[in-house]
Amino acid sequence: MRQPRFYFSLRSPYSWLAWHDLVTRYPDVADACDWRPFWEPDQHSERLLTEAGGRFVYTAMSREKHLYILQDVRRLAAGRGLTVAWPADREPVWEVPHLAYLLAERAGRGREFVAAAYRARFGAGRDICDPAVVADLATGLGLDPGELSTAADKPELRATGTGKLRDLHSDGVFGVPYFVRGYDRYWGVDRLPDFVDLVRAELAPVPARTTDWGHAGGCG
Repeated sequence: MRQPRFYFSLRSPYSWLAWHDLVTRYPDVADACDWRPFWEPDQHSERLLTEAGGRFVYTAMSREKHLYILQDVRRLAAGRGLTVAWPADREPVWEVPHLAYLLAERAGRGREFVAAAYRARFGAGRDICDPAVVADLATGLGLDPGELSTAADKPELRATGTGKLRDLHSDGVFGVPYFVRGYDRYWGVDRLPDFVDLVRAELAPVPARTTDWGHAGGCG
């Protein structure tokens, strides 16, 4: 069976909360998962995705839903001892941080990049679609700031990103956080414990078999 998958977005406050719970409460499951990025493609990425036979399955939210999320996330964050510094997204290009994540992942620092990006976005209210901010994150992780901050400009990474977007389509990911194990799908922070239970049940060691030979005379 394929490795369990955790789909996250560096944009999403609910992904931030799910990430927090995953790494602080369920580190064994975090280690067992394949971490996969989700982002809203720009026109270039969407064209590449369409040409590759994929489709981005997502519907933009209404103003009313957006206002509700502001309240809801504040409550959920407070329950975890967290505070939110809401960033202002002005004409964001989400390939900037998410393709940078792919480079960090290649360098074995993907999870550290996610943590740094969430701290910057929801802890400090910084614009993580600003290449200068991504460069700062890279520097803090000992990675090449020039490489990560220009990841969205690299055709090779755009092509890799197209494959990641096709994975979203293949797994039917319509929002985040989204968790996949086999045929089972879980959407939302509140579904994380159910996903954890499933993964832990499969990770649990199988008890050693014992053989009861009975007495010498058999069962007669």
